[in-house]
Amino acid sequence: MSSLSGKFAWSGFVLSLGLGVTAHAAEVNLYTTREPGLIRPLLEAYTAKSGVKVNTVFVEKGLAERVAAEGARSSADILMTVDIGNLIELVDRDLAQPVRSPALEAAVPAPLRDAEGRWFALSMRARVLYADETLSGLTAATYESLADPQWTGKVCLRSGQHPYNTALISAFLVRHGAEKTEAWLRGLKANLARKAAGGDRDVARDIAADLCEVGLGNSYYVGLMRSGRGGPDQQKWGKAIKVVLPTFEGGGTHVNVSGAVVAKAAPNREEAVKLLEYLVSDEAQAVYANADYEYPVKAGAAIDPLLASLGTLTIDQTPLLEIARNRKAASLLVDKVGFDN
Repeated sequence: MSSLSGKFAWSGFVLSLGLGVTAHAAEVNLYTTREPGLIRPLLEAYTAKSGVKVNTVFVEKGLAERVAAEGARSSADILMTVDIGNLIELVDRDLAQPVRSPALEAAVPAPLRDAEGRWFALSMRARVLYADETLSGLTAATYESLADPQWTGKVCLRSGQHPYNTALISAFLVRHGAEKTEAWLRGLKANLARKAAGGDRDVARDIAADLCEVGLGNSYYVGLMRSGRGGPDQQKWGKAIKVVLPTFEGGGTHVNVSGAVVAKAAPNREEAVKLLEYLVSDEAQAVYANADYEYPVKAGAAIDPLLASLGTLTIDQTPLLEIARNRKAASLLVDKVGFDN
C-alpha cells in the first residue's frame, strides 16, 4: 500500500478513503497581503490559460501569525506578500518549503530569490525621488545627499518606521554602518518640512502644494497617480512632480520586492509551483508592469511606458537578505533619533 500511495502522490492523484482513486482538484489556494484588485488580472489570466481555479484569501495583517496558527491544517498553498522583510519572516518562522524549478531559477535573478528556493521575488518597486517640477538642474541625486543642509525645511517623507522607509534605512545601514546611518537620519530629520507621516502620495500632494520641494516615494505610485487611476486630484499631484532615480554613492537605486513562497503545509504543492512559474513568465511579468506599474524581475520583460519614461533603473546590489536582517537595527535607529516625533 505504501508504494502505491507514493506512486499516486507522485502522479498528482490522491487515494480516497477506500473509495478508489480520484483526481487531485485543479485548484490552488493563495493567501496574500496584496490588495485583491492588484493581482486579480494575473490570477484571471492564469485560470483562463490553465483551467486551474485560484482561491484567494486576502490577509491584510498578520499573515505569518495566521499561517503559523493554522499549522498543518492550513489550506494555504502560496503565501504572497510585499517587502523583503515579510518574505524572510515567513522563512524564519518555518512557514515556507524549498522549491527547485528550472523555470523559476532561469527567470528570477539570483539576488532576487533564496539560494535554497524558499522565496522568490515576483516584481520590484524602486524608492525614487519626487521633486518639484520647477526645480531646475535636478537630474540626479543620491540618498546620502538628502541629509545635506541645502534641503533644510524642504523634505517631505512618510514615517521612518514604515516598511518602505525602514528597508531603505536598512540598506543604508548595510552600506555605511550604524554611526554614519544615525548621522544621516539626524540630518534628514533636520531637513523635514513637516512631521514624517502620511503616505507616499501625500508626499507628492505636499510638493504640489509647495509645502516642500523633494521627498521619497515608491515608483509605482507615480504610475497610479499620473495614469488617473487614483482620481483627478492624484493625477494633478503626479503631474506636479518630476521623478529622479536616486542612487547610493557608488551604488544603484534601492528596490524592494513583492514575492511569494510555497507554504510548508501546501496541500496542492504541484499546482502552487506551476502558478509561481506562470507569475515569472513573460506574459505575467507584462501584466504586473501594466496593472501595477511595477518593474518585472525577469530580464527583458516588458516595462510599462510610464515607468520606462523615468529613466534606466540601475538596481543597487546590496543583498536583499542583508537588508531584511538589519531591519530591526534600522528601526531602533529611527527611534533613537526621534525621527517620527
